[in-house]
Amino acid sequence: MGKDINKSVFDEATKLKLKIFGESFEEWLPVFIYDKYTSQVYIFDFFAGSGKDIEDNLGSPLILLNKAEGENRKYCANAKKPIKFFFNEGKIRKSSDLQKNTDTFIEKCKKDNNCSKCIYNYYILNYSFQELFNNPDLKKVFENKKIAKFVLLDQYGFSQINEDVFKQLISFPKTDFIFFISSSFINRFKDHPYTKQHIDTSKIAFEKNKPNEIHRTVANFFRSLIPAGKEYYLHHFSIKKGTNYYGLVFGSNHTLGMEKFLKVCWNHDTLSGEANYNIDNNWEENTLFSQLGENVKKDTVSKKIKKLILSGEILDNKTGLKYALINGCEPKLFTQVVKKLKDSNLIEIIGEFNKQSTNIHKIKELYQIKRISDGK
Repeated sequence: MGKDINKSVFDEATKLKLKIFGESFEEWLPVFIYDKYTSQVYIFDFFAGSGKDIEDNLGSPLILLNKAEGENRKYCANAKKPIKFFFNEGKIRKSSDLQKNTDTFIEKCKKDNNCSKCIYNYYILNYSFQELFNNPDLKKVFENKKIAKFVLLDQYGFSQINEDVFKQLISFPKTDFIFFISSSFINRFKDHPYTKQHIDTSKIAFEKNKPNEIHRTVANFFRSLIPAGKEYYLHHFSIKKGTNYYGLVFGSNHTLGMEKFLKVCWNHDTLSGEANYNIDNNWEENTLFSQLGENVKKDTVSKKIKKLILSGEILDNKTGLKYALINGCEPKLFTQVVKKLKDSNLIEIIGEFNKQSTNIHKIKELYQIKRISDGK
């Protein structure tokens, strides 16, 4: 049985996880509030807990509701379409506490903002994850292209998000998800029958990677499950707690979703955009050799982009920007590489050198890249 974190004070690793949940949702929500092609917005927290720790620090469901209000009610006051929250907690007692905590939170919010009624609808559910996730009516919601879905899966351990669940999640239209997974436990018990029942550890090459890259390795396993030829975006964030490594895996079928999540991650990790520790052993600022150091992640991806441009495999800006995204870097990295190559007379830009590096899906003017020299 997993530890009940709501019976104690959230530790720093949990607080960071919850912070990333909240910031990611805050980036996501306004996109669909104002999207004319979205008829409804559904937010799911499948492992919601009781909503608070013993010191009243907000858990994921109340963080989601808090972020949905927006500063000066900028979100809830402007929402013109149905927005529904579904908070599921499998344990009866915790589900009852969640109902009370959520009701209290909403009543306080209404009082503070002088509102007679909350525009948002919320539902407290009490099902096992598999029972709820496989509900036929819920599947219809997930398969509806007009409904935007934000899915939070803060499981205990690793057993709930298996290959089948993951493949379903990446198949749903207009659905972004974040799930938590205990990567160190998968590694530690990789040969145990229980682990193999949920995760095919024979496909995860733990021994080829350093201990601090365990979650990156697990995330790459899920990345390998994406069908060949399917345009899909996956990123991860590793969280170290003591000697163990946990982490988040984010998925979106849209470039904007990936842009938003990467923004959050790079704000928390300016070195690699994927951990609460120095995962790539970069020289950090204010250390003796910081001025000699290179940024391992950015330099590695930059070199790959340069090679693909000069080999003729990346021929336009949109392809290059997406490549940066897929490799866990903000797309502006591609634009920086192109500028250096252009200034070095290694490439020629055909069309206008559009330096736009955000909202990739809105870029209408593509420019072509023509190699002048291979740089050798």
